[in-house]
Amino acid sequence: MFNFKEILSVTLILFSVIDILGSTPIIINLRKKVGHIQSEKATIAAGVLMVLFLLLGKSILNLFGIGVEDFAIAGALIIFALGAEMILGIEIFKPDPSASATSTSIVPIAFPLIAGAGTLTTILTLKSEYSQANIAVGIVLNLVIIYIVLKSTNWLERKLGHTGLDVLRRIFGIILLSIAIKIFKTNVFPAA
Repeated sequence: MFNFKEILSVTLILFSVIDILGSTPIIINLRKKVGHIQSEKATIAAGVLMVLFLLLGKSILNLFGIGVEDFAIAGALIIFALGAEMILGIEIFKPDPSASATSTSIVPIAFPLIAGAGTLTTILTLKSEYSQANIAVGIVLNLVIIYIVLKSTNWLERKLGHTGLDVLRRIFGIILLSIAIKIFKTNVFPAA
């Protein structure tokens, strides 16, 4: 039932798509806006979304009459906005004064940053190649990594300093824009 090679492949694929290390500057920036990120709640919410999509993804989208491509395009637009915010130093996602750390931990951290359109679409795609049990283990392993990174953002911020974070934020902003454009192009202009 469990296949180590499949688990390793799924884990690495999801790790690269989720890119939690690359999201560190965004998470630090959001933490500065709202004061605190609840790592446990963000990790659990992202995990619930990923497992739900593993089990019911296409059915959920079909229920709303949404295709995987439509979902991916919507996620790409949100990722694009986050990237633009990081590069240009503008504030698109304004903190809601009444928003709690819990709501910020869920949106935009759990979704769409961690369990975004790219991650959820990848999970649906992985089902065609790998067994559901091995994908589930890959998801759990990624959730452990996500939790560790979320818990370490204060330490990372201290180690990188203001200038290091600013440079990293802009670099990953460009990467986010690139990922958003790639997701958008792939789903608007699929290969013939």
